[in-house]
Amino acid sequence: MSEKIYTAGLVVIGDEILSGRTQDKNIAQVASWLQVQGIRLDEVRVVADVQERIVEAVNTLRARNDYLFTTGGIGPTHDDITVDAVAAALGVDVIIHPEARAILERYYADKGGINDGRLRMARVPDGAQLIANRTSGAPGIQIGNIFLMAGVPHITAGMLDALTGTLEGGAPLLTETIGGWIPESEISDLLRETEQAHENCQIGSYPFFRDGKVGSNFVIRSTDPDDLQSCVDTLCDGLGTSGYDFTPGGI
Repeated sequence: MSEKIYTAGLVVIGDEILSGRTQDKNIAQVASWLQVQGIRLDEVRVVADVQERIVEAVNTLRARNDYLFTTGGIGPTHDDITVDAVAAALGVDVIIHPEARAILERYYADKGGINDGRLRMARVPDGAQLIANRTSGAPGIQIGNIFLMAGVPHITAGMLDALTGTLEGGAPLLTETIGGWIPESEISDLLRETEQAHENCQIGSYPFFRDGKVGSNFVIRSTDPDDLQSCVDTLCDGLGTSGYDFTPGGI
C-alpha cells in the first residue's frame, strides 16, 4: 500500500521476566493498543537488568522503527536502571524532573512522604516529558519517539490510555478469522494463492489439536476493509469448493 506503515519496537526489561518468576502481560496489551493507533508492533526484545544490554536493544530498535516502548525498570530500587540506560543510549544526562518530583510529593504526602527511593521515580533523561499515571503517582516518560513505561501491567495500561490518540499512525489493522477442523497442511496452497491474490492482506494460520481432532484458525489482516472482505470471501469460496466446512469467527 502507498500509505505509510508505522511500526514500533518494544523492549521488555527485567530479570524477573527472564527467570520465569513473572509472566509478561505487557507485550499483548501494548501490541493491541498499538494496532488501534494504526501502529504495528514489529519486534520485541526481553533483556536483563544490565545497562549495556538495555542500551544495545534501545539503540537497535529505535533505529528500525517509528516508535520505541520500554516496560519495566523505572521504579524506586537500585536495579531500576531503565532511565539511566535510555539516557546513555541517547547521550544525555539524567535529571530530576521538577514536575515529576511535585507529583510524587503530592502522592506520598499522606504515605510517609518522599524519600531517596521514591525520588528515583522523578529521574528522567534530560529533555524528557512526562506520561500521566493516574494509578500510582510515578509518571511514565517520553523523550522523542521513546516511551518508558512501568512493568506492572495495570499501570502500563493507564499510561497507554493517557497516550491514546497522541501518536501519528496509519490506518488501524483490521482482522477477520475463519476456523474449521481443517489440517493447515492440506490447504497450504490455497492459503498461499489467496494471500498472493490480495497483496494488501496477510493470512496467518494457527493450528490446534482439540477433542482428538486437528483444526486451524485462519486470521486475515488488512488495513483496507474492502480488501479484507475480498480476501475472506476468496478463502471461504476456496474452502467450500474443496469440501471443507468452516466457521466465520473461528473455532
